[in-house]
Amino acid sequence: MLRQVSIVFLLLLIVAPFSPAAAAFDTPASHAIVMDHRTGRVLYGKNIDEPIPTASMSKMVTVYMLLEELKNGSVTEDDTFTVSEKAWKKGGSKMFVRVNDQVRIGDLLRGIIVQSGNDASIVVAEGLSGTEEAFAAKATARMRELGLTDTTLKNATGWPDPDHRMSVHDLARVAQLTIRHFPEHYEIYSEKSFTFSDIKQGNRNPVLYSFDGADGLKTGHTEEAGYGLTASAERDGHRLIVVLTGLGSSRERSVEANKLMQWAFRTFENYTIVRAGKAVDEADVWLGQKVRVPLVVGEDVNITMDEAARKAMEVTAVYEAPVPAPIRQGEQVGEMIVRIPDAEPLRVPLLAGEDVDKLGTVGQIAAAISYMVFGNEKE
Repeated sequence: MLRQVSIVFLLLLIVAPFSPAAAAFDTPASHAIVMDHRTGRVLYGKNIDEPIPTASMSKMVTVYMLLEELKNGSVTEDDTFTVSEKAWKKGGSKMFVRVNDQVRIGDLLRGIIVQSGNDASIVVAEGLSGTEEAFAAKATARMRELGLTDTTLKNATGWPDPDHRMSVHDLARVAQLTIRHFPEHYEIYSEKSFTFSDIKQGNRNPVLYSFDGADGLKTGHTEEAGYGLTASAERDGHRLIVVLTGLGSSRERSVEANKLMQWAFRTFENYTIVRAGKAVDEADVWLGQKVRVPLVVGEDVNITMDEAARKAMEVTAVYEAPVPAPIRQGEQVGEMIVRIPDAEPLRVPLLAGEDVDKLGTVGQIAAAISYMVFGNEKE
């Protein structure tokens, strides 16, 4: 029999005082998103899934592709790529590599991340795929594999092209994946300067200098795209990712990024709904040596939400009961569903908290009769 049980949790870890729900945020940015890093939940959005010009923010994809190659051992930071004439001649922001030089991959990585080098981006693209065009096609396919369906890349730099597009949602996802999969290299995004060929350049990311906890990621600007920024910050273990673009100046970009991040951290909290291993419910057992089995979650269940959403939250355990023995600890027997307003339900597997062996033949007969007559009354 399918059983649904509404659960009320005492959230002992919620220490933030009550505050009225914040008014909706507004920004002059044409496209903007605030995303929770841990869950990927969109906390604020403005035209988030529209493919738009990215400027240099799509260099995060170029970096991601290189980091995958470093992680799988195809290349090392001490390997070198050759600088082509195309890379050397490329305009815009530059690392200032010289044609035909062999440049360390570790330096190219910083040349892209810190200095936003178009030349460095092309060197990496050609080093990994032969041509920038082949790299862009490969990067587009890889992003689609990762679920970034609004991404189409035509180059490695974000240089204006009518078909080179990403949504701010996809940009936030690239940031999330980079932070999650490459924490040891993500730290480079927080470096404030890098010197190459005796030329020192500062990181253009304004929040690194003005927002406590900010540690990435990438600015962008072209005539078509306007001024944009993909940023991330962490406070007290709570990380948010912010993307905004279509602004009119570098100053407006800096002001709006700080305003949006301040609002987001002030408005949203990370709530622990239930701890790993904590019993959510007990399910009746059919023909087992124990009459009930505790249902637990395998890892902490955390949700980022505002106070109004927390008060409206509904948590339900859904499972078939009675659960037939034998039951092995860790076996999934149902799911916990967490519902909050304006969000997809969060579904978490409910696992058996302990082993329950099956009764012997005589015990099975007795238990079956008892269950049909009396049900599974608590001991």
